[in-house]
Amino acid sequence: MNTLSDRPGLGIAFICFGVAAISVNDMLIKLLSGDYPLHEIVAARAGIGLLITLTLVKLEGGWHLLRTKTPVLHMLRGLLVVLANMTFYAAFAVLSLAQVTALFFVAPLFITLLSIPFLGEKVGPLRLAAVVVGFLGALVMQQPWKDDLEVSRLVLLLPVIAAFFYAMLQVLTRRLGLTTRASALAVYLQATFLVVAFGFWLVAGDGRYADRVESEALRFLLRPWVMPSGHDALVLLALGTLSGFVGYALSSAYRLAAAATIAPFEYIGLPLAILWGWLIFGEWPGANVWVGCALIVGAGLFVFLRERRTGRPAPGRRRLWGRR
Repeated sequence: MNTLSDRPGLGIAFICFGVAAISVNDMLIKLLSGDYPLHEIVAARAGIGLLITLTLVKLEGGWHLLRTKTPVLHMLRGLLVVLANMTFYAAFAVLSLAQVTALFFVAPLFITLLSIPFLGEKVGPLRLAAVVVGFLGALVMQQPWKDDLEVSRLVLLLPVIAAFFYAMLQVLTRRLGLTTRASALAVYLQATFLVVAFGFWLVAGDGRYADRVESEALRFLLRPWVMPSGHDALVLLALGTLSGFVGYALSSAYRLAAAATIAPFEYIGLPLAILWGWLIFGEWPGANVWVGCALIVGAGLFVFLRERRTGRPAPGRRRLWGRR
């Protein structure tokens, strides 16, 4: 019977590389968000990323690695990735890089909650209290009670919705990692991105719906396709290259070590987002964002430190979706 790998050092290295690459990816997408529709950026990125991940599959053992006995679960995982990315990047057209990234970091708290029904784990009152504190941090950052919000409350929710889909994705990745190589997992994701992006192009690629919406986030999704300039083509090439290796790195990280070991290292994405926002876009977080960040990160780290202290079973022996 297949068991989960238990190589935390390598898993941590993969997650650090992946998160650093994601921060650059996010910065480049925000840079392009004023001129190109999101589905065009995704299509270009996924096309290049697919070529890279297919190469990785060949290097890891050959095309037979793409065969799977769980196609429905891979389709579900791909759908979750698309939903997480679309809701996350749509917020870039309106919110600052730091704010979107910080709100997204409620994902580890969602992972904690989802581990109860899907991983069969027990979560005590202290960890549940930390989850509540983390979500309060998201509220402090969003300030939905204000009457003079610069953006709609729905846009403020987009990164949180993305975090939920991402948490579902990582729980499912841990399940599929029993039988599927990281390169194959990455191929399925890139292929799903391509299919969805070209579906958007068929329906809205001419921009017919863009003028019918007022939200900048929706316009980012529905803008017409534009032939990229030479400089922007290079940016898209960089995005695709990063995407190819990011998918492999994240899949590898969650296959090689337990989520409780890996997830805290995703927080390095927050200072990187603040750095890019300041250097590239002249954005500096307000007091509410700093306070919200502190609550979210503090709650997340408490959850993972608590999990280590309670002495959870080794990854290879943990229950996954009712199976041992």
